[in-house]
Amino acid sequence: MLAHVVQHIAFEHLGNLERVLSKHGYAISTFMAGAEDLGPISEDDADLLVVLGGPIGVYETDAYPYLETELQLIRDRIARNRPVLGICLGCQLIARALGADVYPGGAKEIGWAPLEIHDDVEGNVLAPMQNAAEVLHWHGDTFDLPAGATRLASSAVYPNQAFSYRDNVLALQFHLEVEPEALESWYLGHAHEIASVEGLTVPELREDGQRYGPTLQGPAQQVWAKWLESLAAQGTVEAAA
Repeated sequence: MLAHVVQHIAFEHLGNLERVLSKHGYAISTFMAGAEDLGPISEDDADLLVVLGGPIGVYETDAYPYLETELQLIRDRIARNRPVLGICLGCQLIARALGADVYPGGAKEIGWAPLEIHDDVEGNVLAPMQNAAEVLHWHGDTFDLPAGATRLASSAVYPNQAFSYRDNVLALQFHLEVEPEALESWYLGHAHEIASVEGLTVPELREDGQRYGPTLQGPAQQVWAKWLESLAAQGTVEAAA
């Protein structure tokens, strides 16, 4: 099986998701948006498309025209009932591809904070996150819940933190994929954004990352495995041997 990954900046990569994809039999091909042609993604029709995060807005298509390409890739896959996973910017792109509005929120949500997992959703793929005290949030934009989507999680700041669409599209606003050893790159790469948020400091983020990052890994990998196994069970993709 093949997973195509669209990555926007070097340090926002697959993280702990890479090991789970490999364990479930996926070969991984990564495309750097803006630096590489995304055309092969539609030509190859991979078993899974993963769209990762980045510090730009879905609505900034004049400045970053390849966002239009990404939106069309997502629309095409959803129309053909092909699996898509989006994280942060990827989540917002899925929301927009499904016709929902994406826009700047009232406040930046940056740092470690709890999630409310909606346990009234039958078979909620995020159920393992009940065992994770806090997750990493890093965004200033938010979105309306797309028509036909199911809300899976909320936070104290924004009600729409995760949703599913049909049985093979998963969109997460927060970062389950991040690994503790990679966080220092975030503090460097997002230094200007951190400085723009009153009261937010790198030492505080570092302390929280050291406290919560390790405990995130087990539940996060359970979520990834649960979702990939559901795809295999549906016959959307073939199960790994």
